Amino acid sequence: MLNRLRYALRVSMREPTTAIGIVIALVFTYLILAPIVTMLFQAVSVQFGDERRTAAEAGAGTLYYLNRTFFSAISTDLFWRPLLNTLTVAGSAIIVSMVVGIPLSWLVSRTDMLGRKWFATALIVPYMLPAWTFALAWTTLFKNRTVGGQPGWFEALGLTPPDWLAYGRVPITIILALHYAPFIILLFGSALRRFDSQLEDSARMLGARPHHVALQIILPLMRPALLSAIVLIFAKCLGEFGVPYVLGLPVKFEVLSTSLFRNLASRQTGVGAVIAGSIMALGVLTLLIDAKLVKEARRFVTIGSKGTMNRLTRLGVWRLPLTMFALLIFVISVCLPLLTLMLSTVMKQPANFAISNFTLDYWIGTNLETVALRTGILLSPDLWAAGWNTLWIVGSASIVSGVLGLLVGYVVVRTTWRPLSTFLRQVTFLPYLVPGIAFAAAYLSLFAVPRGPVPALYGTVTILILALMADQMPYASRAGISAMMQLGKDPEEAAQIAGAGWFRRMISIVIPIQKGSLVTGVLLPFISGIKGLSLFVILAVPSTDVLTTFSMRLVDYHYTQAANGVVLIIAAMAYFGTLAAQKLTKTNIAEGLGG
Repeated sequence: MLNRLRYALRVSMREPTTAIGIVIALVFTYLILAPIVTMLFQAVSVQFGDERRTAAEAGAGTLYYLNRTFFSAISTDLFWRPLLNTLTVAGSAIIVSMVVGIPLSWLVSRTDMLGRKWFATALIVPYMLPAWTFALAWTTLFKNRTVGGQPGWFEALGLTPPDWLAYGRVPITIILALHYAPFIILLFGSALRRFDSQLEDSARMLGARPHHVALQIILPLMRPALLSAIVLIFAKCLGEFGVPYVLGLPVKFEVLSTSLFRNLASRQTGVGAVIAGSIMALGVLTLLIDAKLVKEARRFVTIGSKGTMNRLTRLGVWRLPLTMFALLIFVISVCLPLLTLMLSTVMKQPANFAISNFTLDYWIGTNLETVALRTGILLSPDLWAAGWNTLWIVGSASIVSGVLGLLVGYVVVRTTWRPLSTFLRQVTFLPYLVPGIAFAAAYLSLFAVPRGPVPALYGTVTILILALMADQMPYASRAGISAMMQLGKDPEEAAQIAGAGWFRRMISIVIPIQKGSLVTGVLLPFISGIKGLSLFVILAVPSTDVLTTFSMRLVDYHYTQAANGVVLIIAAMAYFGTLAAQKLTKTNIAEGLGG
């Protein structure tokens, strides 16, 4: 067996593909595996400053942090209550997103509703925008005097919203449900579109009533897609930070992500490592369940052919009312939040629609009365510095991710050494299993102090670029692998016969042919990075502020108009960036939803 492995390795090393793959594997071992292992090690070793509490030297093994997080007198506040809040918010968000998303999926995929093609894209716009965009819009409308600062619109009109409506579980659930309902629309709607209408017809011919057809035929076949959407929503809710931060902390409603942030901010790195590891374990578990559901889906495959029918249901007298229902959801989840944010940025006093109350001071004003922001945001050096940081930090990380993703795809498909191919597939997908805030905590644990020849990177742009690059590798590597699996060996073999070396073949053949996939591997991480918050909120410092952390700081200062203006800029960049990516790559995020 050992000789066989040596022979296989010797054969695979005849081309530089395997050697390059080994180098890439070592890089990702350091950038992905090492931070996670270091973070988990911190959970069971004494941290600097805790020697007296643990009665042990720094670096010694300990169960102190596990006991403190799970079993101590304060474990309820540290872990169990945030865990319960996380689970209840995620569960409630899933239920609401199903109530909203399933009817919309059916309307867009299987009916003759008005504007079906337009709604196919419009109804997934909420996912193109940062989730905390809607959280800031909610506070603009419903904020009360609990946290001070300017009143919300309803309070300005004399209607004081109760705390349960202004903050905490209810608004967080509603916002996450509307933000992630597109998962239901995308996955469930795509499955509905592939469903053969002849199955329904056959059941009705045999006397089945509509509710029997829905419950006994359609729903079982749709179950894998629906369960997959549910699992993905749950995984996303686990690591969501911005919405609970904006709407939860004012009333001390904590979820796991905000509890992790609070512990890291107070330098409780050991407890933070335990919480981050718990979030990561939950994320891995949910996505392993999703992988199992994908395999289970094969049991529900229907055999289709050229005769497969996808007949649209005629809504008749319900056509206009149901179209208005879809339009209402779009208005509530997109138009109302964005309009609220926009109006708030040009009003001196909330909800005062008198002409004299409108101003552009928060955009281009000078000599403002606020302490930390003396000019409108467009004239603020801090905004432009944060914008520049966003573009070049996220851009650099995205370009490197795209190139590495293409190389990963090339090695995975071309190398004859299967263990290397398998390892690269798995290690580049690993960050997808780890919620962003937990991955940021892992990077903080590895790079906060000097380790060997590598200096402490915390507070530098280097740690942000490395973390973003590693965090976005699942998208970039999958784009590269998918592209290379579609590229045959014939063009390269012809060039090799003509005497072209590996580097020449990559530059002259592979990259030109796969330039579309390379663009995809760059654009997807770029768009995701622009609206990302979890990584930056842990790893960025004032000198490396990006737009997301700059807006969060304005939120903390209660500079509502300025914060909302920055968020609108981020939302515009994310939305138009998504549209540009679709146009350049000739793809459609709503593909499969009908029309």
